[in-house]
Amino acid sequence: MKKPFSFALKALAASTIVISSMASTASFAADYPNRPVKFIVPWPPGDLEDVLTRVIAEEMSKETGVPASVVNKPGGGGVLGATTVAQSRPDGSVIGSFVVDLVTSQVVGGNAPYAEDAFVPVGIFLDYPFVLAVKSDAPYNTLPELAEYAKTHDVSLGHFGYEATPTAITFQAAKKLGFKFASDSAFDALDCSVLANGDAQVINTTTQQILPCLDSKDVKVLTSFTFQRLSILPDVPTLNEETGISQTLWNGLFVKKGTPQPIIDKIASIAETALQSSDVLKLQENTGASVYWTNEKNAQKLIEHDFENAKRLAAETK
Repeated sequence: MKKPFSFALKALAASTIVISSMASTASFAADYPNRPVKFIVPWPPGDLEDVLTRVIAEEMSKETGVPASVVNKPGGGGVLGATTVAQSRPDGSVIGSFVVDLVTSQVVGGNAPYAEDAFVPVGIFLDYPFVLAVKSDAPYNTLPELAEYAKTHDVSLGHFGYEATPTAITFQAAKKLGFKFASDSAFDALDCSVLANGDAQVINTTTQQILPCLDSKDVKVLTSFTFQRLSILPDVPTLNEETGISQTLWNGLFVKKGTPQPIIDKIASIAETALQSSDVLKLQENTGASVYWTNEKNAQKLIEHDFENAKRLAAETK
């Protein structure tokens, strides 16, 4: 008689722990955030994901009264910052602001110490105005002209790392046009100084990073990696127009897998409100960036699609 009674007590204790844990999680989610929140941006300050994540963090502080800050943690093509989020608690106190590569090509390439399903998307909010930029006195004005020049001259490329999607797309475009870069180097930031100092002759970057030299006309753009021509560069053809390659480069918010749904929903609501501000509208006008909000469900579908694209790109650029 003792064994069944003992088993019943153990079962009751176990169920009590589970119920208590569920109640604790539900309570925490209802009170979220009840401690300071960190948004991890795995790149140096100043680019579009950094600026927009700061807008979201400011809105969270304003709406909840709890401090929310942005922490820039560059390194390893963004993997260092993403790993910080992967190693955090699943409670919404650490939120990642990730470019597409960190949940697709970096995982496909085996560079990430986290699994494909390590994160849950809160939502996607940015299509980057990625471009190929060169000094204004470069002896080529279009991508086909660069291709012809590079067949008889050494041309160097600056990019964000070999597993970055823009890098893979750039190499794919070069292959389609029948040329190779003589050399290439990875940078955490690709701004006006990289071209001015001669660190690279062609850079794969965003308009936000080169706005000063675009305004001064020290730099020109050969092509954009966008679905439509950039509003600030209407005469510059897209990569799709030049080569038939069509793929956008996005950024979104992510939390660690296991984060309660009410917390994800609250972060999403705050982010969506923040991105409707006049400051964000002005940023879009100045850079040509596309800012919007794609919810968790649709974001997950896009990630799955882009994960397959990353595998295809990896195979094609070997």
